Amino acid sequence: MFETIRAWVKRHRVWSAIIALVLLFILYRIVRPTPHDYEYVSETVTRGEVLRKVSASGKVRALNTIKVGTEVSGQVTKVYVDFNSPVKAGQVLAEIDSTRVRARVQQSEAQVALARAGLQQTVANVARARSELEIQERDFARQRALAERGFVSKAGLDIAQSKLNSARNALQVALAQTQSGNAQISQGTAELSSARLDLNRTVIVAPASGVIINKLVEPGTTVAASFQTPNLFEIAADTTKMQVEASVDEADIGQIIEGQDVTFTVDSYPNDIFRAKVRQVRKAPVETQNVVSYLVIIDVDNKDGKLLPGMTANVEIITGAKANVLRVPTNALRFRPKLADRGEPKEEKPGAPEKKQTPKPTLYLAGTDLYRPVRKQIQIGLQGDDYTEVTSGIKAGDKVLVRTKSLKPKPKTDDNADEDDSAAS
Repeated sequence: MFETIRAWVKRHRVWSAIIALVLLFILYRIVRPTPHDYEYVSETVTRGEVLRKVSASGKVRALNTIKVGTEVSGQVTKVYVDFNSPVKAGQVLAEIDSTRVRARVQQSEAQVALARAGLQQTVANVARARSELEIQERDFARQRALAERGFVSKAGLDIAQSKLNSARNALQVALAQTQSGNAQISQGTAELSSARLDLNRTVIVAPASGVIINKLVEPGTTVAASFQTPNLFEIAADTTKMQVEASVDEADIGQIIEGQDVTFTVDSYPNDIFRAKVRQVRKAPVETQNVVSYLVIIDVDNKDGKLLPGMTANVEIITGAKANVLRVPTNALRFRPKLADRGEPKEEKPGAPEKKQTPKPTLYLAGTDLYRPVRKQIQIGLQGDDYTEVTSGIKAGDKVLVRTKSLKPKPKTDDNADEDDSAAS
């Protein structure tokens, strides 16, 4: 057979050459390694800081916001402040029409004067009743002495006794009228004090120093304080110290304690990082659409005045921190190479069910062959969002795989085509 093939090749040299080339091409395609359309991205294991954080959102509030109201009804006649006006304690903010209240004060003063005049009259009646009682007591004593000697009849003694009793009753009535007069004076004085207090309340003053952050009245506004105290102004007592009220999810609230460090940003200053501390964790739950959260109060200095009440704060509460420890990117613990590159034997399924064990943390290190990573089991410590502490299993300088990068060319869009055309021209 070999001789037959050899003879055929000699007779058909051209076709033999073509067939040989085809066979060599097929063999090359079979033997040639398949190029990869991806590559692994690695990062170096370093030493540094590991932070564990809890993210939340909240609102910036003034540390002490005072609502200034009025207990007097009437029309606002004057307003002396506006939004953002700095005020001092005792400063006049507004005035309410005092005509009706002033009339009530005058009426109360007249009632007190009338009650005092009536008291003087009752005092005079008491003096007259005492004098009359003394006269009747002496007359009764004489009548009784004469009756004992037989010079006055029993009827005459009874008349003297009756006059004495009438004088005593008259004195008691006069004394009672005196007490009534004193009570009327006390009542009138109390009404006068109330009227004067209302008169003073027609002038609205600042209870503390601060800045006006809200003004709810203008001259001509009528306020009614019948059932509740209407608010006229809101004062931020001290804007150099603010607080952030952050809403923390119930799953994370167990990690929050007082005194923890906090960093946050606000939309107005996205490049500025503000630092603060947790002051209080409120235990009252807040439920919104079946989601339970808790309010965390955070103190922050605002000496530069950048923070304004009502700003939205993006908060990160640092619940754990370690410095100068061996660390790897946290996403490296979740990364797994493609199954074809792992080179790991398949685990045999056990015949009897066993207790499910918690998988150990695993990393993949870059080896000499870029597509044959080395699997390493490690022990971890503090785990943060960005980095995780590694206590054993690897060393500084090792390269761990963190993600896969595609090498496929990106399809050109119309915009890119236009750019290429313009660059070529």
